[in-house]
Amino acid sequence: MKLSDSRTIEADIATVWAALLDADVLQTCVPGCTEMSGSPTDGFEATVVQKVGPVKATFKGAVEISNMVEKQALTISGEGKGGAAGFAKGGADVRLEPADDTTILHYDVEAKVGGKLAQLGSRIIDGFAKKMADQFFENFADAVGPATDAEAETQTNDLDTTKKKKGWFKSLVS
Repeated sequence: MKLSDSRTIEADIATVWAALLDADVLQTCVPGCTEMSGSPTDGFEATVVQKVGPVKATFKGAVEISNMVEKQALTISGEGKGGAAGFAKGGADVRLEPADDTTILHYDVEAKVGGKLAQLGSRIIDGFAKKMADQFFENFADAVGPATDAEAETQTNDLDTTKKKKGWFKSLVS
C-alpha cells in the first residue's frame, strides 16, 4: 500500500524538525502507541496496540530514522511483530518545505502486513493504513502547532491551583 499527501503545520521548520526527532512527540502522535523510547541516532523501540477489522494485536517493534538532511527531509521506517496476528512494516519519506510562518510537510508512506492481518484483504488493510497515516500526521500537526483557545485556557487553569480541573468525560457531557 502506498500513500502520498501533505499537511500544513502552524510552526516554523526548526520546530517541526525537532518534533520529528522527539520520542515523546512521536509517542503522542502514533495512534495506539503505549510506549516509545530511544533516540534518532540509535532508533526507537515502540509498543502499539491496534485493532484491524476483527484482529486486535499488540505490536512491539523498532523505528529507525535515516536519510536525514537537517530541516529538509528524513525517512522513518519501522517493523513490528504482533504475535499470532502477524507483522506490519513500513516507512515514510518526509520532506519539509518552509512557507512563511508555517511548514508544509510532504509524506510518501508505504506499508506491508503479513500473517492473519494479510488474510483480511487489501481493501481493509489499505483503508486502515490510510487512516493510521492520516491520523498520525493530523496528531503531529496538532501537537506541533500553536495551542487552541481551549488548550490555552486549560494550561492557564493548570497554573491556577484554586480552579478545579474537569475530567475528560465530564467535559464531554457538560
